[in-house]
Amino acid sequence: MKKAELESTSNQIWSAVKTELLLDMRFLAPALSLLGTRLELSTRTVGTDAENVLYNPDYVLRTFVEDPSKLNRTYLHMLLHCLFRHMYRPPVFENTEIWALSCDIAVEHMLDSMDYQCIYRVSSDLRDRWYKTLEDEVSVLTAERIYRFIEEKDLYGEVTFDKLVREFKLDDHDIWERLEDKPNDNEKDVPEDIDLQARLQLRRANKKEIEDAWKQVAKRVKSDLASLGDEKSKATGSLSFYLKAEYSDKTYFTQFLNKIAVVREELKVDPDSFDYGLYNYGLELYGNMPLFEENEYSENHKIDEFVIAIDTSASCSESLVQTFLNETAAILRRSENFFRQIHVHILECDNRLQNDILIKDPSEMEKYAENFKITGGYGTDFRPVFEYVDKLRRKGELRNLRGLMYFTDGFGDYPTEPTDYETAFVFPLGTQTDTQHMPDWAIELYID
Repeated sequence: MKKAELESTSNQIWSAVKTELLLDMRFLAPALSLLGTRLELSTRTVGTDAENVLYNPDYVLRTFVEDPSKLNRTYLHMLLHCLFRHMYRPPVFENTEIWALSCDIAVEHMLDSMDYQCIYRVSSDLRDRWYKTLEDEVSVLTAERIYRFIEEKDLYGEVTFDKLVREFKLDDHDIWERLEDKPNDNEKDVPEDIDLQARLQLRRANKKEIEDAWKQVAKRVKSDLASLGDEKSKATGSLSFYLKAEYSDKTYFTQFLNKIAVVREELKVDPDSFDYGLYNYGLELYGNMPLFEENEYSENHKIDEFVIAIDTSASCSESLVQTFLNETAAILRRSENFFRQIHVHILECDNRLQNDILIKDPSEMEKYAENFKITGGYGTDFRPVFEYVDKLRRKGELRNLRGLMYFTDGFGDYPTEPTDYETAFVFPLGTQTDTQHMPDWAIELYID
């Protein structure tokens, strides 16, 4: 076959692969449309530079004849590399071979959790053992965590490392190392009012623009996955979980306090409404009789009433709780955030309410944090806290409740009914959490 014929036949095969994936996984449509295909003889197999699938036609034709489903899986494998932007390796992960293996394990773990016949493959004993080891050791199998595990266990260079490469590698990652910023050809000829994907199709884009395009597409895929019904979402396995973990906006809980601040008059001089010129003129003209008395009331955006709930279950470690309390105490000490008289209920709860501590002055929070001891330590049920808050409101003890912050690792039973006040679950950043089952009406916050 001539080169043109090889390219034409290969592109037809890739088109069939994309069609088969699209028929089963319509939520991938934005991603499938972004990645093109290009013949590339510098590789013996296939790989991607996040802009195109670069393939050797001999590999494509041979694999299509021998095992066409392998091409489906390989294409989706590369697509996941793009969605999680694995080719844009953070500088901290210096060893390119460990990084490549870690990325392969991460995406294969997602693919093995998915239930689609078009990408199915029999899982080997080695693969199953390593999934079990990694799930026990690092819990959440992201490329970054897998990299650190392999590095810490000093597996690089061992026979085990080579076996793992052979087990999980499907594409050529050497292509990633050749990524360079490209000039923006014909920039002046591209209209400014079209979206990024269209711009990428009209001219060569640089590395940063391509990465940004994949961020946008990944968020669209995440959104489309969230709209699937229960039955269809089961087939997608852990993909939704990892996309949500990667692309959820990490809002810190300190920002939440600004959102629940209330407007109320507070007894203090209001410099914005006080005219010192007229005031002094009256003193000069009439002796000790000012023309205008200062306005002693001013409107302030401050926090009046809110609830802090603390998960004291066995799954939430005391060190994590202490971190949250120390940070919260520091915030409460900043008097500019609060009125002089406040009502902050601190509720300790595992599978039932253990304690209710009422804080009436910001300085009391520091004392509470210093003397905190976990009580309970059983399973987690978030619902008793909300039931108790409703009881306090009915009794009139919480008249101006604006918000509730619940510190937890997320593993537990969530309430189903939305609240008429702001509710936020605060998760520790960088540890295993279960945010997937958090209700949509609640706010997801993080503490570093």
